[in-house]
Amino acid sequence: MDEIELSAAFEQHRPRLLAVARRVLGSHADAEDAVQETWLRLDRHAGDEIENLGAWLTRVIGRICIDILRSRSARAESALEDDDSDPIVTEDADGPEDAAVEADAIGMAMLVVLDSLEPAERLAFVLHDVFAVPFSELGPILDRSTDAAKMLASRARRKVQQQPRPHEERRRRREVVDAFLTAAREGDFEALMRTLAPDVTWQHRTAHGTTVMVGANEVLTAVRQGNPERVQARRVSVNGRPGILAWGPTGRPIALMACTVANGRIVALVSITDAKRLSRMQLPPSSR
Repeated sequence: MDEIELSAAFEQHRPRLLAVARRVLGSHADAEDAVQETWLRLDRHAGDEIENLGAWLTRVIGRICIDILRSRSARAESALEDDDSDPIVTEDADGPEDAAVEADAIGMAMLVVLDSLEPAERLAFVLHDVFAVPFSELGPILDRSTDAAKMLASRARRKVQQQPRPHEERRRRREVVDAFLTAAREGDFEALMRTLAPDVTWQHRTAHGTTVMVGANEVLTAVRQGNPERVQARRVSVNGRPGILAWGPTGRPIALMACTVANGRIVALVSITDAKRLSRMQLPPSSR
């Protein structure tokens, strides 16, 4: 098969390869990269005899997806992950806009669930349950036996069935952030500790740079230094996730915090106290 024939044959499979990669990776850009890498690998094997091109391509893109998933950071991503871009901050209350977000979240429920799976489980579930790849073909993609591939898909399926619906998870995250706020406001540090993961990280971004604290005790020490009587704080939505916005006595925003919640506890905090940066954001007003 010459290069023109090979390219034409690949293009016939491209839509399915892209669909597989998008479902597994949850990112259009990553999926496009995976498909391109699949083509490059096929081009390098142009002189080889490939009996079943579709199966060969599925195996290759499956392994590429596994590599991409494994290379991603294992920690939860923060809603303020990008140092330079300003987040979208809105009131975190149920209303028409909130309902639209909720409807979209339900439509993306599968992606939310897939994020909870290990890379091999995720690939096994998507390829078998969504794209009907037989276990006899799935095993080699995962470097597992057929029986092991069946077990991976079965385990993934159970996890999918056990996952809470997106609106339930959102409610739980809100409850954790509210509990953190209440405990800090009332000086109930035992209750506050219960809202924090032991290895919680807190990135504090100021006009002078970023500092990072690790551990619940470090966060507790920082909270103790504050004066809740002079600060008004309430839960807001930071890029669609629960966060906290605080205003000083004059009603000027003094701190914005994004909270990452997992397994019922806050695992990461990112706060911005840079007055210049806060002043350029469109932030909800103080209720005072």
